[in-house]
Amino acid sequence: MTETIESAAQDDDRRPSLEARRRPRVHRAWIVAAVTFVTIIGGAAFNSLPGLLIDPLHTEFGWSRGEIGLAVSIDMALYGLTAPFAAALMDRFGIRRVVATALTMVAAGALASVWMTASWQLMIYWGLLVGLGTGSMAMAFAATVTNRWFVARRGLVTGILTAAGASGQLVFLPLCAWIVDEHGWRPASVTVALAALVVVPFVCLLMRDHPADVGLAPYGGAYVAKPAPARGAARRTVKVLFKAARTGPFWLLAGTFAICGASTNGLIRTHFVPSAHDHGMPITAAASLLAVIGIFDVIGTIFSGWLTDRFDARRLLAVYYALRGISLLFLPMLMGPDVRPPMVFFIVFYGLDWVATVPPTLALCREQYGEDSAIVFGWVLASHQVGAAVVAFLGGVARDVFGSYDVVWYASGALCAVAALMSLVIRRVRASSAPEPTVSSV
Repeated sequence: MTETIESAAQDDDRRPSLEARRRPRVHRAWIVAAVTFVTIIGGAAFNSLPGLLIDPLHTEFGWSRGEIGLAVSIDMALYGLTAPFAAALMDRFGIRRVVATALTMVAAGALASVWMTASWQLMIYWGLLVGLGTGSMAMAFAATVTNRWFVARRGLVTGILTAAGASGQLVFLPLCAWIVDEHGWRPASVTVALAALVVVPFVCLLMRDHPADVGLAPYGGAYVAKPAPARGAARRTVKVLFKAARTGPFWLLAGTFAICGASTNGLIRTHFVPSAHDHGMPITAAASLLAVIGIFDVIGTIFSGWLTDRFDARRLLAVYYALRGISLLFLPMLMGPDVRPPMVFFIVFYGLDWVATVPPTLALCREQYGEDSAIVFGWVLASHQVGAAVVAFLGGVARDVFGSYDVVWYASGALCAVAALMSLVIRRVRASSAPEPTVSSV
């Protein structure tokens, strides 16, 4: 009994110092979030390239747009399929190791493409290396950081980190478009490789895997000890998939997010620039419009995170998809050699909606799947990228076959209407029965 009392007294002696360490002027969680933001920007630099390089690669090597689109689709598919395993690997080996390795892979793939001479090399460099690298820094990375470091403001932080990809687009699209126009596609590829490598030291020096590593509680929560590294990452990832796949909400979330990917990364990011160029618009002007999408994407995604903390995520998703579908149906009528006010309106409107779907989708994953939510979201993200991959490939094929992208715009608009309806039928989880997210989980 005496030993117990002494132990408790020692614990009490340690507690004030721990409390002091848990309350710095700027909580360490915000520093980790800032590093995550910069990391996603560096990793997203490559995403600015494919749409800019379809025409230059077609001209230099004679590869069809379908072949080039296939390489982009491999990249997008691997990006999505890697994400759920990356979340589990971060649980096993730590965020810093996984992300630093991923950035190096992106840089290697982008740099190696400078010397390619055959389309199969494009599949390996763009598809395999870059796909695996960017997939390891996908939205599941943001979900892992948010779940570990934040209890309060999760919706807002999710919106900010999701907007990082758009910020990368904003930074690199105009730059890469200018480089391609003035110096060719190879210097642009080297530029994005260097952008990925520059971020690695920030990750190694400033990123921390868990609040307990620095003696802190997560922002807005209570102190929790760091869990032991989880072994069997791949097994756990697959097990979570089979468990989630037995529930209806998983398929609805996966289906809506597949349509999200098809109508954003697969469609606009990959084919907007060549489609605008088909109508006589200069590549630099079309790339600048995509960059403007990035500006309003940041605003829309952060605002969506704020809304997700306050309103029903299902209704938010339905509104986002419905508005996106309507805008895509009008896009073919807006294409032309000049940038006119109706096109600017589309860019602003579409930009606000670009990845506004992410915060409510992630919130629904947390609500439905609790401590497994980051891995489940990784699988939902995989469906997003599979949808993007299909449209990246079929969009190129449609252009080769029909000589126009119009059919792809109309089909994507119709799919968005389907996603809006699917969002509304996702079942609610009662507060009393909802799985409780745990800070110690990914």
